[in-house]
Amino acid sequence: MAIVSMKQLLEAGVHFGHQTRRWNPKMAPYIFTERNGIYIIDLQKTVHKIEEAYEFIKGVSAANKPVLFVGTKKQAQATVYEEALRSNMYYVNERWLGGMLTNYQTISQRIKRLAEIKSMETDGTFDALTKKEVQKLRHEMSKLEKFLNGIKDMRGMPGAMFVVDPKKERIAVREARILDIPIVGMCDTNCDPDEVDYVIPANDDAIRAVKLITSIMADAVIEGKQGETFAAEEGGEREADAVVDEDAGEDEVADEEE
Repeated sequence: MAIVSMKQLLEAGVHFGHQTRRWNPKMAPYIFTERNGIYIIDLQKTVHKIEEAYEFIKGVSAANKPVLFVGTKKQAQATVYEEALRSNMYYVNERWLGGMLTNYQTISQRIKRLAEIKSMETDGTFDALTKKEVQKLRHEMSKLEKFLNGIKDMRGMPGAMFVVDPKKERIAVREARILDIPIVGMCDTNCDPDEVDYVIPANDDAIRAVKLITSIMADAVIEGKQGETFAAEEGGEREADAVVDEDAGEDEVADEEE
């Protein structure tokens, strides 16, 4: 069975690109046409690229290498968290802290600090502190959890990175490229496809589109780990849950315009 159908992609609004004035000419090979000032992505190419990315991610997972899911824009945060959790992988869905990969030794110290505060909370240390001291530690713990919770158990570098909107996540992409970590990117018509290794041309502003593509990548991880085909099982479920997102192209988030 195919990993994803054209119908599923259409219903999720994957085909809606950005306004024609906001595009990267390098995405031209993935554009089908223009309609009402908005580029329409060629979904036949999207299907093919999803299949390529799926096989790659499945192979990474089968080799027991972790995949890091990255998506900090508000349309991606919940999905990245849910799908990384479902596939038992790592994630960053809040702000990407500079050096998360290239300066991992320092990040590791912050993760260690998070573990220390959590231990203090459970071993009775907090009981011996003043209310103000406890409040300060809880605030520090909350901040560390917000940014590091998705990678606190990651030991070493990931085998691959899946990114929703490489343009938005340019710092993460830059760090992965420095370290030769392969990148699978969900690229809208304003992205530079040369920045990623596996391009998935798709609307990266619609929640349903992000959910569909990210869940497929999570399926690839699961299949790679367990050697079972989840795509066929999940495919019908995704198709049943998909709802037409007619306004996806027009409802781009203003704060993403750069």
